[in-house]
Amino acid sequence: MSDNNNSHGHEKVEKNVGLMAVLIAVVVSFGGLAEIVPLMYQAEAVEPLPGVEPYPALQLAGRDVYVREGCYNCHSQMVRTLRFETERYGHYSLAGESVYDRPFQWGSKRTGPDLARVGGRYSDDWHRVHLVDPRAVVPESNMPSFPWLAETYVDGEDVTRRMRALKTLGDPYSEADIEQAAADVRGKTELDAVVAYLQNLGRNVPGGG
Repeated sequence: MSDNNNSHGHEKVEKNVGLMAVLIAVVVSFGGLAEIVPLMYQAEAVEPLPGVEPYPALQLAGRDVYVREGCYNCHSQMVRTLRFETERYGHYSLAGESVYDRPFQWGSKRTGPDLARVGGRYSDDWHRVHLVDPRAVVPESNMPSFPWLAETYVDGEDVTRRMRALKTLGDPYSEADIEQAAADVRGKTELDAVVAYLQNLGRNVPGGG
């Protein structure tokens, strides 16, 4: 008798498209929550590595330009634990080095090399030339040029607003840091900012520059 009732119940659900859609959505939602919620609590428990602090004003501006120009579409910032990766790029990526990254730049796309450990590997001048005219330093490069970065100045008020927003999300910026931001980026181009950001990547991990 119970088998007949179960069969009738299944048939009723299967014939009611709307009801089935709702039940599928409920099941998927519970499954998603079961995976996501523990990760949220784990992320809150991650402590920054020694020396890892919120980005100073110029580096923060550079990171925003990096994201705006879509650099993450060709460059990952995640060294995996595989031997051939650590031998090429350096120590594998650690969660504690990305505590203040919003959004994370880990990724997996590598049209260009991974940049997680690029800080200090090249001079500021090399980066400037590379960003403006990549083939001047890497003849086989297929990276696009970004000459306008050298002609566009960082907006100090925008950086100040950004830092204040990040503070509300938990980044430990002081009021002094925020008030000083506009002065710190005054007269700096977006090219200066991106170079500052790149030169900081990987500096606070074992074996970093």
